[in-house]
Amino acid sequence: PHFHGFHWFISSGRFTGRCYLLSDTCWFSCLFLRRLVHLYSFATMTSFLLWISSEAEELHVLDCMAYFMLFMALCTFVSLRFENVPYGRYASSKYGFPVNVKLAWFVQELPSLLLPLYLIFSPTSAKTALLPNQILIAMFVCHYIQRAIVYPFLIRGGKATPFVSFALALLFCLYNGYMQVRYLSHYADYPPHWVTHPLFILGSALWLVGWLLNLHSDHILRNLRKPGETGYKIPRGGMFEYISGANFLGEITEWAGFALAGWSVQSAAFAIFTAVVLTSRAMAHHKWYLSKFEDYPKNRKALIPFLM
Repeated sequence: PHFHGFHWFISSGRFTGRCYLLSDTCWFSCLFLRRLVHLYSFATMTSFLLWISSEAEELHVLDCMAYFMLFMALCTFVSLRFENVPYGRYASSKYGFPVNVKLAWFVQELPSLLLPLYLIFSPTSAKTALLPNQILIAMFVCHYIQRAIVYPFLIRGGKATPFVSFALALLFCLYNGYMQVRYLSHYADYPPHWVTHPLFILGSALWLVGWLLNLHSDHILRNLRKPGETGYKIPRGGMFEYISGANFLGEITEWAGFALAGWSVQSAAFAIFTAVVLTSRAMAHHKWYLSKFEDYPKNRKALIPFLM
């Protein structure tokens, strides 16, 4: 399919993309971020949408948001070469006061559930009548129902989250939740046969495999400690027999599948940003396990079985 602001070409096995001028991208992205801080209620969301005067202008903003996310993925890749994301075992008081881990997960992930639900039921969401759009929105919402409503309340123990990490995650979920579902509910125009296209079928299958792997791996991690136990243990079972970051591989696979099925710059940017952050976490966890446990399996890799 052909989407405004982003064209994929398949030529001699190479994929290429067309993007707007960087200055234009940054200007629109910064302008959007300035507006984004005011989105604390659905009433202000309505005011925000009225700020965008035309569909063409908003679609351009959505494209620029995706390009800005790609730029931020590059910046994040560089910064994570020098310091781990400050959460969990890497938490530090220099990143702000601690926030209860269950509360942090619940609040920071919630915008990626509530914003999509608001946008889906908006009277202008004409594209939600299309089957490909419905399936893609269902993938996104399904993930965040589990992440915002289920996962936080299954956490056993867990270290508090530094406020800076919590605030950045909250901002990302606001930003990405709006970008993904506003595009899918109002602008993504797929051909009728898209649900039978090999990319959509492969992407949907990858999403399901990744989602199930993520759920299973989280289940293993939650049950490492018996009631009353503290401290860290070596995860065993499932994909943890092959890699240290089985839960991270699941989520990377999930959003890679979403990107294939959605075939847009918005979904691609999300998948790439996720891969950058979670690959870094997997590598950091693997190094930490090797230094913490003398009996840690030496044949276990960080993220990709038998390779990395």
